[in-house]
Amino acid sequence: MTLQSTADGPAGRLAKNSVGLSHIVFFVVAAAAPLTAVVGASPAAFAFGNGAGVPGAFVLAGILYLLFSVGFTAMSRHVGGAGAFYTYITHGIGKPAGVGGALMALVTYSAVQIAVYGLFGVFMAGAMAPVVALPWWVWSFAALLVVHVCGQRNIAFSGVILGICMIAEIAILLLLDLGIVFTGGGPEGFSLSSFAPSSVFTPGLGVALVFVVGSFIGFEATAIFGEEAENPEKTIPRATYVAVLLITVFYAFSTWAIVQFYGPSAVQTTAQAGLETFYFAASDKVLGAWSSQVMNVLLITSLFACVLSFHNTLNRYFFALGREGLAFRLLGKVHPMHGSPYIAGMLQSAIAAAVLALFILAGADPYTVVFSWMSALAVIGILAVQVLVSVAVILFFRKEKTGHGLWTTLIAPLLGLAGLLGALGLVIANLSLLSGSESLIVKSFPFLIILVGLLGAVLAMQIRKARPQLYASLGKAFE
Repeated sequence: MTLQSTADGPAGRLAKNSVGLSHIVFFVVAAAAPLTAVVGASPAAFAFGNGAGVPGAFVLAGILYLLFSVGFTAMSRHVGGAGAFYTYITHGIGKPAGVGGALMALVTYSAVQIAVYGLFGVFMAGAMAPVVALPWWVWSFAALLVVHVCGQRNIAFSGVILGICMIAEIAILLLLDLGIVFTGGGPEGFSLSSFAPSSVFTPGLGVALVFVVGSFIGFEATAIFGEEAENPEKTIPRATYVAVLLITVFYAFSTWAIVQFYGPSAVQTTAQAGLETFYFAASDKVLGAWSSQVMNVLLITSLFACVLSFHNTLNRYFFALGREGLAFRLLGKVHPMHGSPYIAGMLQSAIAAAVLALFILAGADPYTVVFSWMSALAVIGILAVQVLVSVAVILFFRKEKTGHGLWTTLIAPLLGLAGLLGALGLVIANLSLLSGSESLIVKSFPFLIILVGLLGAVLAMQIRKARPQLYASLGKAFE
């Protein structure tokens, strides 16, 4: 992995050939935050969902996103650039829907980023408390500053950092998984019952999927690096499939291993008794006390990697809107040396800082409000945008004769669309559980996402009326 010091594209273009397959996979898997997803999210899925069937739920989600990826990656060969979902929806459904989808994506990724900044502050404050006692938000803003500096550099710079963080967090989890396997599992021995339909398809599956689907947020970011990728026609599809398969297999294996440790009949009650200690207790017993300490440290680096990945994703959305003329044209500028969307990065960091400041001034708890509420908003938002993309894929291939087969252009996208709609319904139905709150604000999140999408569509239609030339060029800045 080498760093490229100069942008080799024309003015206003991101640096071409800056990232290869491995860099993009690092970005995507880092955004999924394996350690945070497994240690942080899966205990709740075990406790409140389908218990021993959680590994099977990860497989189901993986199949869903593989189906989604079939049409998504096929379309990437014909529609590319930093606009990602915006560009896809614009070409497939239309410009009003594209602008609406772009704003929904901005809200979604911003919510993820704020959520992770809050959680990072909580864990960092706890880890540093014996040395120096500082409020959580001090560490959150420190992370924001470091992330901003990294985001100003060439994209491969962040890719290297994310690669190191990802390898470290996967390594500690893999050590625990293999330790469980090599020590003979737990009191009930080994079994594959976690993948049996009788274990997976229980009344708690819907609740489990709420947490499981949320663990995949970020995999779709492969397309946003199309302009900077080496040989994007091949790299983007490969990176997408590799990322989805890696996330699915690793999450399913890690959760299966912990089921073997506690036993299928006891894993749910154990998780209910202690969500925070669920993995750490197992790690202490299997690997020793040192492993929990390392896991705590790597949990912090996992959160940093996650927020850095989403920062880079958001930068490219703002950059896309600036280059399209939907926002300040200045946002479409690239750094003369690093080829990065540095002005967009400045705006994005400023917005994140402002939102964090509002939460701080309101006295919001960083875990139960900042993290939980923003995570709930993000899961709803990403599923809604992915539904739009699935529709866009189907409509695009109905209009364009590209030589792809019926499976690629219709059957797989339709199956993916049905699955995403089902997942979205489950998330909304279990929103209070996901957010940990009965607040009316939280209950309004689905309507907020719809409102944001409608506002984007209205904005596009106003542009069509007031500035027809700009409207005609929408979606073409990335061709």
